[in-house]
Amino acid sequence: MGSSGEGEAATPDWSRGPGGATLRLGLATFAILALELAIIRWMSGQIRIVAYFQNFVLLAAFFGMGLGVALGRKHPKLFHHTLPLLAVLSVVLAFAPELKLTQLTFPDPSISLWGGDAKFSIVPFLAASVLVTVFFWFVAGVFLLAGIPVGWLFHQMPPLRAYSVDIAGSLIGVIAMTIAAAMGTSPVVWMIIGCVPVVFLSGRVTTLVAAIVIIVMAYVSVGGAKYSPYNRIDVVPFTEMKRTDEWRLKVNRDFHQDMLNLSDKAIKGPDGRNRAMIRAVYELPFATRGNGKRALIVGAGTGNDVMAALRRNYQEVYSVEIDREIMNFGKKYHPEQPYSDPRVVPIVNDARAYFEQNPNEKFDVVAYGLLDSHAMFSAMSSLRLDNYVYTVEGIRAGWKHVKEDGVLSIAFSVALARDWMPQRLWATIAKATGHEPVMIAHGYHGSVTYLVGRTLHPDQVAWHPRQKVTQLKIDPTIDLPTDDWPFLYLKPGTIPWAYLAVLLLVLATCGGAARLVYGKGLFSSDRFSPGLFCLGAGFMLLETRGVTSLSLLFGSTWVVNASVFASILMVILIANSGVERRAPKKLHLWFGLLFASLLLTYMVDPGMLNKYDLMWRGILGGLLFAVPIGFASVIFASLLKAAPDSSGALGSNLMGAMVGGVAEYSSMLLGLKAMALLALVFYLLAMLAVSKRNQLSV
Repeated sequence: MGSSGEGEAATPDWSRGPGGATLRLGLATFAILALELAIIRWMSGQIRIVAYFQNFVLLAAFFGMGLGVALGRKHPKLFHHTLPLLAVLSVVLAFAPELKLTQLTFPDPSISLWGGDAKFSIVPFLAASVLVTVFFWFVAGVFLLAGIPVGWLFHQMPPLRAYSVDIAGSLIGVIAMTIAAAMGTSPVVWMIIGCVPVVFLSGRVTTLVAAIVIIVMAYVSVGGAKYSPYNRIDVVPFTEMKRTDEWRLKVNRDFHQDMLNLSDKAIKGPDGRNRAMIRAVYELPFATRGNGKRALIVGAGTGNDVMAALRRNYQEVYSVEIDREIMNFGKKYHPEQPYSDPRVVPIVNDARAYFEQNPNEKFDVVAYGLLDSHAMFSAMSSLRLDNYVYTVEGIRAGWKHVKEDGVLSIAFSVALARDWMPQRLWATIAKATGHEPVMIAHGYHGSVTYLVGRTLHPDQVAWHPRQKVTQLKIDPTIDLPTDDWPFLYLKPGTIPWAYLAVLLLVLATCGGAARLVYGKGLFSSDRFSPGLFCLGAGFMLLETRGVTSLSLLFGSTWVVNASVFASILMVILIANSGVERRAPKKLHLWFGLLFASLLLTYMVDPGMLNKYDLMWRGILGGLLFAVPIGFASVIFASLLKAAPDSSGALGSNLMGAMVGGVAEYSSMLLGLKAMALLALVFYLLAMLAVSKRNQLSV
């Protein structure tokens, strides 16, 4: 099924009926985008081993779409199997806890995460690697089938008009899923949004039945959970102490925080000694700065730290929490009701964004609560906010808000990496502030608390008399997390074998699949476009670099991410429309402009823009990353317009994007800034491939 000489299949039944090719292509790409975002969120909340490799779902979707688009002309009837295959996957996801899949671990001593840095054992390691690869292909299979109509319909319309419809459908899909996220909807709604267009296009009873199964399975998986724009949240009774008014909050099926009663009355009860120790942990930073009046708490969560500041008579307590629903659970369930106190100022925002957006605010205490860095899967994604909170630059941003005689406090769980994590954090705080922090190893939830102040001495630390201030012997060779290298959880001097094993398995199987689709002469086939393949790889790296950099300017919130992706699609749509009206005759200039803009994004540190107000940050930051995407989009549209096989060319580009996503993991070695140079390499290869095929003049 790979030679270019094969004829097209007969007109499929799903292409007939109400609505023309434009509507059907738009619906197909809308469904693909909606299902992609839905499966990413649903799957990571049900099977946490997949969340270790969270962007693998995205990569699987891109590669599957690439294969599907390439196959669409010859095998259009495969589309009818999209939802039946997704129904099988949905059953696995719904019953993941019963199948013992939810809490599966990936034994890799190079990475600190819940259950992940256990002693290495080859059999569990290989089994986990194979399992992740199987899930990769499950998802890729769904999107291969979903991409079939795109490949077929691209040949029913002029290529650039078809691509504009493709991008417009994707943009509407982003908007729809953003609205769904804003409303706090569950996987039931996500799956309805994604499945309805597929049911309409397919028109078969089997597709409708499969959609019903998917929606029912989504409902089964929800249980009593609440969904925020970020997380699955479960609240269950806290039964470890003898009260009925306390609760445990779980995020993405892992422990996040206990809502405890630590009032004067409660600590006089039968378990008062334990409560007194926990209360002392929360009150530690506020007791150390005993006469303080203003406190800022980032990662305020359900309000334990907030209540600690109130008990210490702080008069203004600014409480920053990125997840509104977590804060709402604190308002509803916390036994001491800290958020109902008029002294509390609740703020829903990213911690780093709040620091940057309020440069003149100063506090007696700036306290980092146990941010969701300790939720398992956040450790594995370079895009999660907490990695940027705990970088040298992130802590320095918080330090700027501490008064001259104030205290900065950082609580962090080091239970999984007691040997090197305390040292890494101590050294990071010392470099960020210019002062050596005091570390209290109290052990609550396996955590420690670091205190640092310009005038703070260890003897001033007001701590429980049974505990001692801990002195650390620091290893100077430990790498410190920075905005360019935010991999806090990667063990020093080790190789992330979990990533490498899965990457090799995925790449090997993907190579075999591409050869099946495009034929034995893969790289010489007219259907496969090496130039567009390399453009896809470069684009994925450029997009990743843009998202991470802009999150430093505006915060890593769902609104920012949705805006970034929507803006990228808008830039592509504008560039495509321009080429459709007047295509450039020569691409040399556009490649030159692309290379120059990439070098600019490499040389300019996005953090430099934080000195400007929000409007100018938006304009300059947006231009910094939109301009190279615009140049690349002009090149892509020009090549797509001239391609002898537009669906094969588009498929090549999508598969290239998957390779670029895999290459992004090299940032663990090279840093994020180097991704601009790696993208430049792929774009250079694209130019060479295009030149070899005499396509620089189109």
